Amino acid sequence: MSGEHRIIIANRGEIAIRIAQACLELKHGFTCVYTEADKNSGHVAFARNHGDSKSLYKISSYQDANEIFSVADICGATAVHPGYGFFAEDYRFARRTVERDNPLIFIGPSWWVIRELGDKINTKRLARSLEVPTVPGSDSPIYDEIEAVELAENLFYFQKEQGFPSASVMVKASAGGGGMGIEEVLDPDEFRSVYRRIRNYAKRQFNDEGVLIEQRIFGFNHLEVQIVSEKSGKKHVHFGTRNCSIQSNGNQKRLEVAPGFVPDEIHYLFDAGSVLDSITGHSLSMAAKVGYDNVGTWEWIVTPRGEPFLMEVNTRIQVENGVSAAISTIEGEGVDIVREQIRLGLGGKLYYSQNDISFTGVGIEYRIIAENPDKNFSPWVGTITDFNWQDRPWLKVHTHIPLSEHYDIPTDFDPNLALAVINGNSLSEVKQRGLEFLDSLVLEGTDGVGRSLESNIEYLREKTSVILEF
Repeated sequence: MSGEHRIIIANRGEIAIRIAQACLELKHGFTCVYTEADKNSGHVAFARNHGDSKSLYKISSYQDANEIFSVADICGATAVHPGYGFFAEDYRFARRTVERDNPLIFIGPSWWVIRELGDKINTKRLARSLEVPTVPGSDSPIYDEIEAVELAENLFYFQKEQGFPSASVMVKASAGGGGMGIEEVLDPDEFRSVYRRIRNYAKRQFNDEGVLIEQRIFGFNHLEVQIVSEKSGKKHVHFGTRNCSIQSNGNQKRLEVAPGFVPDEIHYLFDAGSVLDSITGHSLSMAAKVGYDNVGTWEWIVTPRGEPFLMEVNTRIQVENGVSAAISTIEGEGVDIVREQIRLGLGGKLYYSQNDISFTGVGIEYRIIAENPDKNFSPWVGTITDFNWQDRPWLKVHTHIPLSEHYDIPTDFDPNLALAVINGNSLSEVKQRGLEFLDSLVLEGTDGVGRSLESNIEYLREKTSVILEF
């Protein structure tokens, strides 16, 4: 296999396939890894069918850094791509990657950038230094329970004085992310027990007891800004906004839309275009200040009155990158943000400016998951016996599920089955196309006692009618 680099993909499933595909397009070698539970995954078949003798290795765990580096040395890798999840936002792994005796290129931000922005407190301080709006609350780690209680009482009192119908405080692990390590407190008398629980969780998961306490913002929309930066840390562009407000009970996204608002088709109580300009501008200013040097996402919440507040920065490629690419072009050519991430991570130049990027239409990304939304999104485990859909020019489906044979869903991982990205010229058209796709989708299976497969397809169908609305 030709190419200057060989990239080991320290991940699994559909993202591993997309990274491997991008490597081939860029004429670089790739190496996939897999565990016993994933022996029938599509990323394994892709490596066998499209790779060479060094394109596939079995490991015992995706979370064992020693195994990843051992395979990297065996196959002669020059770079590692962490995908999302696992090591993607682990600055220690990124630092070890570049500082080991046999160093590799880390396809992602520099480890010190991951460390700086991976902590919600540091992110909040940086934002406030640039006058970027952040959620009211602590701007430094709180380790003392008395201090935490005092701040919470002040936030409850402030909300009461403002006439909020119900006051609420969010307690978050400052080093957490992805919706983990977060609890809501509605009753001031329950604050102490929640604070202690989150502090202990943070200690176990992140070895850092730092806790962030913020005012709960009600009725908000969750928006994101997709940032892409050159390895020099000096050139930055954005690939628009996404709306990720449709989530499970555990703050896990289920449906994403790009752009974040569509004021031409939906009436908002605020100037939606100005809000989108504001959050993209603030995100770019923070990227410039910190010297951001790869792909990343700035996450925002926007109140029903159009007030934006920065929530956090995700220093990695995200699941929903494809929906941003669906509405974007560079000098008229299509965009693959995964491919751009690899190209720039290996030292390629950001040859285009913001003026060269155009946005057209609206995109939807559905996350197809074996779960029961009516039962608190509980996962379904069993065997998929049939999975197919009708191809359309406006549709891309990313999946690791083999389509020509039965597939046992591994219990080791979340039961994510596929990502479907649909684009249209307007919101109304993309909604119609989204429903057409969902109606054509065939997804069947049985569990160990013969019960039929459960999925979130009907949930996605219901939510399609209300996307981008408050």
